[in-house]
Amino acid sequence: MDYVVFIAAMAALIYGADFIIKESERIALHFNISHFVIGATLVAFGTSLPEMAASMMAASQGKVDMAVANVVGSVIFNITLVLGIVFMIAKSMMPDRDLFSKDSAWVIVPVVIFFIMIQDGVISRIDGILFLLMMVSYLFFLFTSNKDELECELDEELEKEKFDWKKSIVLLGIGFVLTIGGANFVVESGTSIARNLHVSEWIIGLFLISLGTSLPELVVSLVAVKKGNAEMSIGNIIGSNVANFSMVLGGSALLQPLTIDLVATKFDMLILASASIALLFILANKIYNKAGGIFLLTILALFIQNSFS
Repeated sequence: MDYVVFIAAMAALIYGADFIIKESERIALHFNISHFVIGATLVAFGTSLPEMAASMMAASQGKVDMAVANVVGSVIFNITLVLGIVFMIAKSMMPDRDLFSKDSAWVIVPVVIFFIMIQDGVISRIDGILFLLMMVSYLFFLFTSNKDELECELDEELEKEKFDWKKSIVLLGIGFVLTIGGANFVVESGTSIARNLHVSEWIIGLFLISLGTSLPELVVSLVAVKKGNAEMSIGNIIGSNVANFSMVLGGSALLQPLTIDLVATKFDMLILASASIALLFILANKIYNKAGGIFLLTILALFIQNSFS
């Protein structure tokens, strides 16, 4: 029964986040907020809502292992699984934007800051505030980036729809109920599954929850590939990972200082660093093809094999 609850709660969490994103965009358009502003904020916050809800709920319940593992696992899956699949199936990727010169810092700096912060085995509330300040820096970066690149993130269908306040309020309410309720049941059922399988909450957060909360990124990336905009998925993943470190870990740490067993999690941290360096190498050498995909999926295979061996 726990597995059924977990799957249903994960679906509710993801669909709820989607409702919130869509309705927020619709309301912003109604008030004539610029495409650039909407695009910038959605890039930063959108697909990380499930991770944020799940980790903050776990932190509020004192399940700090699950909160941190969700972020570590999500970043690993975003890079290795999502981009690995994108590079494997995309026919050709020739980004107009120089991703290495403009975005590479946001691939590696959040990871470096994360590793510095966990050297004492805890992400404190002060660390959480610093993470949130990093989010402010990222938003500033987005607002000074090429506006056209951000505007293409918008859902053009929403602009054509007639605005209805009642509908938007109802859907926003449903979105928040599904997201918060789903996050609560994801954590509760995940904890129960961990106990039944005699595995740690870290493993449940690292795989079950993080893989589930990475589904929005995977769906967005696959849709982008289908529309011939595969390069857009790279920016989405970079932005989502920055949001995972800054907003998700930062917000969770404000609720409850997050302790980390550096010895027990050393391989997972090594994979996190390896995946980030691999993405940096791919950006530097423009390996946006099957070779890059195989490279990332190999890291994913090593991650899974070691975790369950």
